[in-house]
Amino acid sequence: MGSVPERLTWAVRNLDPAPGDRVLEIGCGRGVAVALLCERLTSGTVTAIDRSETAVAAARRRNAESVAAGRAVIRVAGLAQADFPEASFDRILAVDVNLFWVRSPDKELTALRRWLAPGGTLCLCWEPPAGRRAEEVAGKVEPAVAAHGFTTEVRVGVSGTGTALVCVVGRVTGESDRDAGMPVGGRPG
Repeated sequence: MGSVPERLTWAVRNLDPAPGDRVLEIGCGRGVAVALLCERLTSGTVTAIDRSETAVAAARRRNAESVAAGRAVIRVAGLAQADFPEASFDRILAVDVNLFWVRSPDKELTALRRWLAPGGTLCLCWEPPAGRRAEEVAGKVEPAVAAHGFTTEVRVGVSGTGTALVCVVGRVTGESDRDAGMPVGGRPG
C-alpha cells in the first residue's frame, strides 16, 4: 500500500469511527483513508466520493476486498451532485477539501447536516502549507460549521515534519444530548 500520509492517519484518529459506523468520505482521492477506515470498521461501512474518475478507479483497486465484501462503496461524484437520504451517516470526513474555506459552503454544509444522524460527527481536516494558514482555515470554517447547527471544536496538531494540521469537528446534537443539558448548535458552552 506504500506510505500513508500522516495527515490521513491524524484525520481518521480525529474522526474516531466506532466499529459499526456508517462513514462518508468526501474527496477520497486514491482511497488511502478508505483503507484506514475499513481497518477500524467491523460491521460498519464507508461510502467514498470523488470527482475524479481516475482517483475513484485507483481507490477501488486499493480497496477491492472491502468493495467486494460490501464494506466500501466508492463512486464518482462531486459533493454538489451527491444526494443521500437524511441521517444516512454517523460520521463524515473530508481531508484537504478546500471548498469549505475558500468560499461560502452553505449549500454543502446544509446537505452534510441533513445526511448526518443525530449524534453524528463531521470532521473537516487540512494540512495547510503554512502554519499561519491553519489559523486562517479554522477561523473561516469553524463559524460556518457552527452556523449550520453543529456544536464545534477546533483541533490542531503538528506532523512529524513540523507542518500544521487542523481539524474542525462538528457534532449533531441528538435528542438525548438536549435532555442531558448539552448545548444545541453553535459552540460548546
